[in-house]
Amino acid sequence: MDITDFYDTFFEEAAELLEDMERHLLELDIESPDPEQLNAIFRAAHSIKGGAGTFGFDVLQRTTHIFENILDHLRRGELKLRRDIVDTFLETKDMLQDQLAAYRNGSEPDPEAFARICQTLQQMALEELGKQGPEVAAPTPAPTPVAEPVPAPEPEAVGAPAGEEGTERLRVVLLGVAEKDRELLIGELGHFGSILGQSGDVQRYEVELATGESADDIEAVLCFVVEPEQLEIQALAAARDEAPQPEPETPAAEKTAPAAALAAPPVPSPAPAPAAAAPQPGPAASGKPPANGNGNGESTTLRVPVTKVDQIINLVGELVITQSMLDQMLGRLDGATHSELVNGIALLQRNARDLQEAVMSIRMVPMDFVFSRFPRQVHDLAAKLGKEVELVTVGKSTELDKSLVERIVDPLNHLVRNSLDHGIESPEVREAAGKPRTGRLTLSAQHQGGNILIDVIDDGAGLNRDRLLAKARSNGLAVSDSMSDDEVWQLIFAPGFSTAEVVSDVSGRGVGMDVVKRNIQSLGGHVQILSRQGQGTTTRIVLPLTLAILDGMSIRAGEEIFILPLNAVIESLQPRSEDIYAMAGTDQLLKVRDEYLPLLPLHQVFGIPGARTRPSECIAVIVQGEGTRCALLVDELVGQQQVVVKNLETNYRKVPGVSAATILGDGSVSLILDIADLQRLNRRQSAARQERAVAIEQELMLS
Repeated sequence: MDITDFYDTFFEEAAELLEDMERHLLELDIESPDPEQLNAIFRAAHSIKGGAGTFGFDVLQRTTHIFENILDHLRRGELKLRRDIVDTFLETKDMLQDQLAAYRNGSEPDPEAFARICQTLQQMALEELGKQGPEVAAPTPAPTPVAEPVPAPEPEAVGAPAGEEGTERLRVVLLGVAEKDRELLIGELGHFGSILGQSGDVQRYEVELATGESADDIEAVLCFVVEPEQLEIQALAAARDEAPQPEPETPAAEKTAPAAALAAPPVPSPAPAPAAAAPQPGPAASGKPPANGNGNGESTTLRVPVTKVDQIINLVGELVITQSMLDQMLGRLDGATHSELVNGIALLQRNARDLQEAVMSIRMVPMDFVFSRFPRQVHDLAAKLGKEVELVTVGKSTELDKSLVERIVDPLNHLVRNSLDHGIESPEVREAAGKPRTGRLTLSAQHQGGNILIDVIDDGAGLNRDRLLAKARSNGLAVSDSMSDDEVWQLIFAPGFSTAEVVSDVSGRGVGMDVVKRNIQSLGGHVQILSRQGQGTTTRIVLPLTLAILDGMSIRAGEEIFILPLNAVIESLQPRSEDIYAMAGTDQLLKVRDEYLPLLPLHQVFGIPGARTRPSECIAVIVQGEGTRCALLVDELVGQQQVVVKNLETNYRKVPGVSAATILGDGSVSLILDIADLQRLNRRQSAARQERAVAIEQELMLS
């Protein structure tokens, strides 16, 4: 079997290990580091090194080997942790990520970057360990790092022959491993040493191995092929011949200094783990149930490509459309005569709904997937800006559709950078204002109805109303002092708008916030801002939970059927003539419980013939978009139904006031309305009508 079949598994798991490593590094207490966190960082480097050695990723293996040895000194208390050391470790993690990306793309990592990071780690270790005394590190010069990767030897040279000095016998037990995977695993075991015997069946297969490698290293490599609960490694007696074998010649580079353990190993085989990294007992030896299994050697998780999940969702969408067609056909039949058919269709509807919810839950991922990207960014950017910032995350388990998660990262990135640069003050300014020197940035996520609310909250200086208005006037924007605070805060989303006095590589060019708003709107969401000067700013992103299937309300204007997203609908009512008030031009307001809402006739916006024109003859649907409410006038409420969202821009083009399309039960296409964009379209049309009216009036006066 070709071992490259398992590359993707290694890349995915190594990427997860690097993410865990970064998280633990950022959470470390410099004064009193948690031993468990240090061990977790060490284990991550150790596992990556073992896998890299197996797959022949030489540069990655050699870098992690040096890193692993330094981490071992650190967790044994031989190296004192400092902030600059943590920064070096984070830089190393970035380098490992770059090397992993290079191998994933089928290329070799940058040799200069590899040599540089090796030299940095080696020099740091020699200097720091030298301070601890000669018993820890002798004052010898650091070995020169090798810039070019050393060619990997043939697999036969890696394993230790049975009976060689320092080898031991291990029993490797494979539980529930298919024959094709077993052959691959046995081949890999042959790289570690000599196989003395093997027997068993699919349920339990035992292999005796004489090797000089640690059980921990062997397990780390084999777990890229099988799950941990399918593997047991037990130590047997030491394997020695009566006549001692001659020791292999030690390379000269390893004899020059006690710190030679920091040098890159000459071969890509997994190096023996230090004494402190003794292998943990396997599931059977410890008596505990496996962490990721059901106790029977079976894994409870399954990696599935996103394309397959998308295909299932598309099929479920077609099922929803088919079920809608059957409902429509059923409406034309006599329910009493066809009672069994009615019951069957009702059961199909319930099952289709349950299936849709179950499939959609597969695509849902926790917001921690997004939030986990920001601790490192906040750490680096705060240091660059000379600020002290604490990052707090709330609602990390809140779930969101994966397609939305991938597209929300960039807008959140802009908002976080703005909060750090413009919002949170420097420690000296905060102290002078009576605030703690350390600012707080909070990322929060929560569900509300059919939406998810994502908040970026800082306790900084807040937005300055007068400064924003002055900047808007200088940019030629139409503003007035009578504008509400909400309207003033929305000015920061204008293209090219920036109040930064100095342009830097962090911000100040007026590019970003308008992109944030545009991207959020493209996802069917909107942005809200709440700010208090001197106390901080909250930026809220409101998004639908999913873009695939939504609950909608069917409405009719003339002969056209439209879909309103149900989460945008507040109520519906029959307007009375005495509750309608005229404004300048042709605009009208509807009074609803002491609140005046602008009337938005749907037939007028889209130019639909044959629709009712008198408001008192229409139905007013009170809807909300981007925090603004209006009364949408329609001819009829057809009903509520679940609809499958089809991208209109991909299949046709962008239509103002419309977010997407769907297929109805009769096979016809219906447009899904975008409430916020519909309000903007109506305002533009109203302004155009007023301009035409003024022009006509002036023309009449001149004539």
